[in-house]
Amino acid sequence: MKNTNDNFSIENVIYNGDRDLNNFLKTDLKKYKNADASKKIYIEAISEYKKIILTKNTAGKVTNYKLVAKVTFLIKSTNRKINITEERIIKTLDDKFEEARKERAIKQNFALSISNKLWSELVIN
Repeated sequence: MKNTNDNFSIENVIYNGDRDLNNFLKTDLKKYKNADASKKIYIEAISEYKKIILTKNTAGKVTNYKLVAKVTFLIKSTNRKINITEERIIKTLDDKFEEARKERAIKQNFALSISNKLWSELVIN
Protein backbone atom coordinates (compact mmCIF):
# COMPACT_ATOMS: atom_id res chain seq x y z
CA MET A 1 0.00 0.00 0.00
CA LYS A 2 1.45 3.34 -1.05
CA ASN A 3 1.04 6.59 0.85
CA THR A 4 -1.78 8.28 -1.07
CA ASN A 5 -2.41 11.08 1.41
CA ASP A 6 -0.15 13.92 0.24
CA ASN A 7 -0.40 15.98 3.45
CA PHE A 8 0.72 13.23 5.76
CA SER A 9 4.03 11.52 6.46
CA ILE A 10 5.44 9.28 9.18
CA GLU A 11 8.83 10.92 9.40
CA ASN A 12 10.64 9.43 12.31
CA VAL A 13 9.97 6.53 14.62
CA ILE A 14 11.95 5.76 17.75
CA TYR A 15 11.79 2.04 18.47
CA ASN A 16 12.00 0.32 21.86
CA GLY A 17 11.31 -3.30 22.79
CA ASP A 18 11.46 -6.45 20.68
CA ARG A 19 14.24 -6.04 18.12
CA ASP A 20 12.88 -8.39 15.43
CA LEU A 21 9.36 -6.99 15.58
CA ASN A 22 10.78 -3.45 15.45
CA ASN A 23 12.89 -4.27 12.40
CA PHE A 24 9.82 -5.59 10.57
CA LEU A 25 7.82 -2.50 11.63
CA LYS A 26 10.61 -0.20 10.44
CA THR A 27 10.48 -1.80 6.99
CA ASP A 28 6.68 -1.59 6.80
CA LEU A 29 6.39 2.00 8.07
CA LYS A 30 8.91 3.33 5.50
CA LYS A 31 6.20 3.21 2.84
CA TYR A 32 4.28 5.90 4.76
CA LYS A 33 7.07 8.45 4.44
CA ASN A 34 6.31 11.24 1.98
CA ALA A 35 8.81 14.05 1.44
CA ASP A 36 6.13 16.32 -0.10
CA ALA A 37 3.74 16.06 2.86
CA SER A 38 2.98 19.18 4.84
CA LYS A 39 2.18 17.29 8.05
CA LYS A 40 5.13 15.38 9.51
CA ILE A 41 4.42 12.84 12.24
CA TYR A 42 6.97 11.73 14.82
CA ILE A 43 6.30 8.55 16.74
CA GLU A 44 7.75 6.48 19.54
CA ALA A 45 6.98 2.75 19.25
CA ILE A 46 7.25 0.43 22.24
CA SER A 47 6.89 -3.22 21.23
CA GLU A 48 6.41 -6.33 23.27
CA TYR A 49 6.43 -9.91 22.01
CA LYS A 50 5.45 -12.99 24.00
CA LYS A 51 5.34 -16.71 23.31
CA ILE A 52 2.96 -18.21 25.85
CA ILE A 53 2.58 -21.94 26.48
CA LEU A 54 -1.09 -22.89 26.13
CA THR A 55 -1.21 -26.69 26.29
CA LYS A 56 1.02 -29.67 27.01
CA ASN A 57 0.51 -33.35 26.27
CA THR A 58 0.47 -36.09 28.94
CA ALA A 59 4.25 -36.39 28.71
CA GLY A 60 4.56 -32.69 29.56
CA LYS A 61 5.66 -31.68 26.06
CA VAL A 62 4.31 -28.33 24.83
CA THR A 63 1.73 -28.77 22.05
CA ASN A 64 0.35 -25.22 21.53
CA TYR A 65 1.66 -21.70 21.94
CA LYS A 66 -0.01 -18.32 21.76
CA LEU A 67 2.07 -15.64 20.07
CA VAL A 68 1.25 -12.09 21.14
CA ALA A 69 2.66 -8.88 19.69
CA LYS A 70 1.66 -5.60 21.31
CA VAL A 71 2.86 -2.20 20.15
CA THR A 72 2.14 1.11 21.82
CA PHE A 73 2.63 4.11 19.53
CA LEU A 74 3.05 7.52 21.13
CA ILE A 75 2.24 10.25 18.59
CA LYS A 76 4.55 13.11 19.63
CA SER A 77 2.60 16.08 18.26
CA THR A 78 -0.69 15.15 19.95
CA ASN A 79 0.53 13.05 22.90
CA ARG A 80 -1.92 10.41 21.69
CA LYS A 81 -1.36 6.74 22.46
CA ILE A 82 -2.41 4.02 20.04
CA ASN A 83 -2.25 0.42 21.27
CA ILE A 84 -2.36 -2.40 18.73
CA THR A 85 -2.24 -6.09 19.62
CA GLU A 86 -2.01 -9.13 17.37
CA GLU A 87 -2.41 -12.73 18.56
CA ARG A 88 -2.11 -16.14 16.96
CA ILE A 89 -2.13 -19.70 18.27
CA ILE A 90 0.35 -22.14 16.73
CA LYS A 91 1.01 -25.84 17.19
CA THR A 92 4.43 -27.02 18.23
CA LEU A 93 6.37 -28.62 15.37
CA ASP A 94 8.82 -31.51 15.79
CA ASP A 95 11.26 -29.65 13.53
CA LYS A 96 12.43 -26.75 15.73
CA PHE A 97 14.11 -24.97 12.81
CA GLU A 98 10.83 -25.04 10.86
CA GLU A 99 8.94 -23.86 13.96
CA ALA A 100 11.33 -20.91 14.34
CA ARG A 101 10.85 -20.02 10.64
CA LYS A 102 7.08 -20.16 11.04
CA GLU A 103 7.22 -17.99 14.17
CA ARG A 104 9.40 -15.43 12.37
CA ALA A 105 6.96 -15.32 9.43
CA ILE A 106 4.07 -14.76 11.85
CA LYS A 107 6.00 -11.97 13.56
CA GLN A 108 6.55 -10.37 10.14
CA ASN A 109 2.81 -10.63 9.40
CA PHE A 110 2.05 -9.10 12.80
CA ALA A 111 4.26 -6.12 11.93
CA LEU A 112 2.54 -5.62 8.57
CA SER A 113 -0.91 -5.77 10.15
CA ILE A 114 0.14 -3.42 12.98
CA SER A 115 1.62 -0.85 10.59
CA ASN A 116 -1.55 -0.92 8.45
CA LYS A 117 -3.75 -0.49 11.53
CA LEU A 118 -1.57 2.40 12.74
CA TRP A 119 -1.88 4.11 9.36
CA SER A 120 -5.67 3.67 9.44
CA GLU A 121 -5.83 5.19 12.92
CA LEU A 122 -3.75 8.17 11.83
CA VAL A 123 -5.81 8.76 8.69
CA ILE A 124 -9.15 8.53 10.50
CA ASN A 125 -8.10 10.82 13.34
